[in-house]
Amino acid sequence: MTRTGVRGLPRQAALLVAVLAVLAGTAACTTAGGAGEPAATGRAAGVPAGLREAARATEAARSARVESATTIGSVISLSAEGVLGWAGDVTGTLTLTCTGGTMADALRRLGSTTMQARYLPDAYYARMGDAFAARTGGRHWVRYAYDDLDSLAGGSGAQLGDQMRDSTPDRSLKLLLASGDVRRVGAERVRGRRTTHYSGTIEAGDSGVTGQTVDVWIDGRDLLVKKVERGRTASGELIQTAYYADYGAEVDARRPPASDTRDFAELVGAGKGGGA
Repeated sequence: MTRTGVRGLPRQAALLVAVLAVLAGTAACTTAGGAGEPAATGRAAGVPAGLREAARATEAARSARVESATTIGSVISLSAEGVLGWAGDVTGTLTLTCTGGTMADALRRLGSTTMQARYLPDAYYARMGDAFAARTGGRHWVRYAYDDLDSLAGGSGAQLGDQMRDSTPDRSLKLLLASGDVRRVGAERVRGRRTTHYSGTIEAGDSGVTGQTVDVWIDGRDLLVKKVERGRTASGELIQTAYYADYGAEVDARRPPASDTRDFAELVGAGKGGGA
């Protein structure tokens, strides 16, 4: 790509970092913890049996349709909808819409407040708008390779990559089980379905979220139907509500055409004066 193809990328690269942080939390699942299985605690043996069954059944389902709404202080209000799979690596496609907050202005400068995100085993892809593509040789998709995130923002990118790869509905339940600080609230209806409501807290770990509470609603098939997560971040209060349905749905996560894709690391390098 010529120099004109990356004109304005110092600012664009900074905005892409912000977009990365947004996308890291859009899989509609808990943000606490890190890679691997949650560590068990001495309190875990006392959690309700129904929650244990729900964790097993939700993990075994391997995919679901997700609908979520996330707010982080005055920074962003975001909705996400699509199908995610967790038969091994996280895969799936979500449509993300930024509905408010200062991030909406940043996304408008990138060309769109609505984008599609595709999660594949090695990376996730975000489709930007035409205004962004005009600065990248006409290419709309940005590829964020998980291996490339290690060098982002002093290593914090590795944490974001771990969160994206671990963000599945069963993960929320496993984190509650590991915390041991969870109780049965009672029977409630969610969108016309009979469910059992559980509420608990999760230790912050290295996620940057403190005072984190998670409420989950489990249906008669032991599947997670709804999750509400609250906590405090450096950017303000985090509130995320997610609904899950159509467990076992077919997952569509096709890799975008290489001819319409740029690597995030390449774009950042171009923005710093490197070649493209």
